[in-house]
Amino acid sequence: MKKGTLLIVGAVVALIVGYTVVTYNALATATQDVAGAWANVETAYQRRADLIPNLVNTVKGYAAHESQTLQGVVEARAAATSVVVDGDNMTAEQFAQYSEAQSQVTSALGRLIAVAENYPDLKANQNFLELQAQLEGTENRISVERQRYNDVVKSYNKRIVGFPSNLVASMFGFSKKEFFASQQGADVAPKVEF
Repeated sequence: MKKGTLLIVGAVVALIVGYTVVTYNALATATQDVAGAWANVETAYQRRADLIPNLVNTVKGYAAHESQTLQGVVEARAAATSVVVDGDNMTAEQFAQYSEAQSQVTSALGRLIAVAENYPDLKANQNFLELQAQLEGTENRISVERQRYNDVVKSYNKRIVGFPSNLVASMFGFSKKEFFASQQGADVAPKVEF
């Protein structure tokens, strides 16, 4: 009887240990998925940051007296590229700071494009049109990567809160990740005037 009891206890312990190992590995893999998705978001934002100097210089050639708008774009880009967030150890504050900096770039670019509309020669310039198309494509990529990131975070967070994996998650320090959310006022369409 003692041997049978030991066998049952051993089997239960083996099942618990096995489940813990499998769950830990799944959570560790999900953490890497989140980090990879975050890296893709950063890559899309970096592409936008790399395009901005070319766009600014093209507009500068046509609209030199619009220096305040051009300076705003340059400053927003500099602020956004200075915010560094570690995808593995991201805090809510870092995430909010990063998101706000990128929002400022988006706003500054919108003002720059509006300024460009006032210059017919610039609107027809092939370099400007190409940069504008690349920027539009980049904004679409950013949107796609943010959505993918949110999907991966949703999957990860489900694992963190689901029972019994939440026990393993809390035991090994896995915590929920932040979602990208729309900026305040994003529900109001921008006003474009010519």
